[in-house]
Amino acid sequence: MPAFSLEPAQNDWCATLRTLAAERLRPLAEQGEPGRVNRPLIAALGQLGLLSRLFTSGALDLCLMRESLAHACTEAETALALQGLGAHPVHAHGTPAQRAHWLPRVSDGTAVAAFALSEPGAGSDAGALELRAEQGDLGTGWRLTGTKCWISNAPDADFYTVFARTRPGTGARGVTAFLVPADRPGLTGAALDMLSPHPIGTLTFDAVPVTCDDVLGSVDGGFRVAMGTLDLFRPSVGAFAVGMARAALDATLAHTARRDAFGGKLRDLQTVAHQVAEMSLRTEAARLLVYAAASAYDAGAPDVPARAAMAKLLATETAQYVVDGAVQLHGARALRRGHLLEHLYREVRAPRIYEGATEVQRDIIARELYRNAPGAQGAAAR
Repeated sequence: MPAFSLEPAQNDWCATLRTLAAERLRPLAEQGEPGRVNRPLIAALGQLGLLSRLFTSGALDLCLMRESLAHACTEAETALALQGLGAHPVHAHGTPAQRAHWLPRVSDGTAVAAFALSEPGAGSDAGALELRAEQGDLGTGWRLTGTKCWISNAPDADFYTVFARTRPGTGARGVTAFLVPADRPGLTGAALDMLSPHPIGTLTFDAVPVTCDDVLGSVDGGFRVAMGTLDLFRPSVGAFAVGMARAALDATLAHTARRDAFGGKLRDLQTVAHQVAEMSLRTEAARLLVYAAASAYDAGAPDVPARAAMAKLLATETAQYVVDGAVQLHGARALRRGHLLEHLYREVRAPRIYEGATEVQRDIIARELYRNAPGAQGAAAR
């Protein structure tokens, strides 16, 4: 697996993406309304052919896109990622009709997708979902009743991949994934005012009708749809974090090289130089683990859940450390509204929570380790 180095063509493509993000996408991002979907930005991602790559490329390609865009424009990175997260279940599990109707529109940026898993009482514990899918008397469909919360792109999305409980009392085994267009009767939503600048909202389902034609995958098979999607996107969340860390590190290198302090430059202070070295060390380690996890996914390796969890955990925690250190070394100027690091400081916190909090990633890693340890099955049976 090419986990530790990139081909020249890949490096060139990443450089091109960083330039596109800085010159064409960042101006559109700056014109957007914080906390709401930026449709001109999504349309530009479609026109550049980046959204269509979500469905034709592998996990490593997705990571390179997210890292490169995040380095120059986090809003563009997040817009691309949310399109992929919301539409990947349609790509992987949708019917021919569902795919034909929605995927071309997602690819050209004219339809906005969203992944609706979390609920007020079921965030990281996806098996505890309470949104009810109650079957009608004739058994021809369901009515969705309940609430989703912390849903990225809500309430502005054009359709939602929604996970609902079709069999009460069965945990993860009784969840079904549905494709729900935003104009279904009984579906309403509201935006939430969050620290993170990307759009997040709530959805309320008041007996929203869905049929067998809206099912993604199989009835009661929704947990597999959700976990398969997260196994793909968790390493790329790490790539997003690495992109932010590298942007913070680059800004810190430039600042400490030119900033006068104590008769020299800030970089001449050993404490500063060692801090920057540690920031670089951790960023590179996170990058390599992200690439390794993505390459394992592309190769169909059996240990993808553990690798994906490790990549997300290390990269997001590293980005928090690096951005915080960068703010400290820049001083008060980094806290001014509009400064790159002020922006990154707000952006970097959320990835440690969404798509499985850091604590959940540790639980996944430990579970996979014990499941695959020599003699683990025999020990469990005794």
